Amino acid sequence: MPLYRRPNGIDLPFASEITPQEIFESRRSFIRQIAVGAVGAGSLLELTTGDAFAQAGSGQKLAAKANPAYVVMDQATPYKDAITYNNFYEFGTEKSDPAENAGSLKTRPWTIAIEGEVKKPMTLDIDSLLKLAPLEERIYRLRCVEGWSMVIPWIGYSLSELIKKVEPTGNAKYVEFTTLADNRQMPGLRSPVLEWPYVEGLRMDEAMHPLALLTVGMYGQVLPNQSGAPVRMVLPWKYGFKSAKSIVKIRFVKDQPRTAWNITAAREYGFYSNVNPDVDHPRWSQATERRIGEDGFFTKKRKTLMFNGYNEVAPLYRGMDLKKYF
Repeated sequence: MPLYRRPNGIDLPFASEITPQEIFESRRSFIRQIAVGAVGAGSLLELTTGDAFAQAGSGQKLAAKANPAYVVMDQATPYKDAITYNNFYEFGTEKSDPAENAGSLKTRPWTIAIEGEVKKPMTLDIDSLLKLAPLEERIYRLRCVEGWSMVIPWIGYSLSELIKKVEPTGNAKYVEFTTLADNRQMPGLRSPVLEWPYVEGLRMDEAMHPLALLTVGMYGQVLPNQSGAPVRMVLPWKYGFKSAKSIVKIRFVKDQPRTAWNITAAREYGFYSNVNPDVDHPRWSQATERRIGEDGFFTKKRKTLMFNGYNEVAPLYRGMDLKKYF
């Protein structure tokens, strides 16, 4: 098993060795399938189950108006798949760990501090955040660097709505997201696989793009704990690890943030991490992907789309060498 050496001298397996990219391919089909048409119509879906994993999500309904401008015509990933196959290392490194362990997360009370290079710094509780702009339902693909993808009806609003409220100064070039790191609630923090707290970041123009979704729900209800409750980012043109979960601080800064995976393995996880079929991970191709919920080891893989198919972001990177700035 390949190892990387952290600054503290501890040898650890690469993240991909902890979470194998092919682990899910032989799972059986679930009986309940969610049609894109029903989700796209803005229905509030009744998605309660008696399974133990449901304890990690409240099931509380969350009303949102479907935005037809943000709908992909792929079939939505079954809800049960979406909340039982997750990367959320604060709750463990196996895909099943977040659903099993995230019930310990307390999402109320919850506050998000907005600070740094802004004229109007503020601290919002989750209820104030919910009311800051009208909630929309958007169906986005989300692509993982490990080679799998999902299609999920997310609920939230463009991050730009929040950014405009706090009025960044001319010095704000990047936005940094810091997630919760609480040893009492998050057993995965005992592992030194990453530096905690988990930090991610965007360039300001990326953060202002309408696709960047400040997310509070999915499938017609509030986010389950294992999916990043109570608030996370969803950046559909970037690999999934860029979409910070359980956010407690949003900071506007002059310099490019030092982000969690880039600190741990810079050769494998660049700051930008745009979905790009032409830039391979050092140990596997990114040219194809497997859609979670489409069963079978021999199911034909899909071709990976540039920017995950969200080509409207291409102007953000005009003139950049996307193999250098990966």
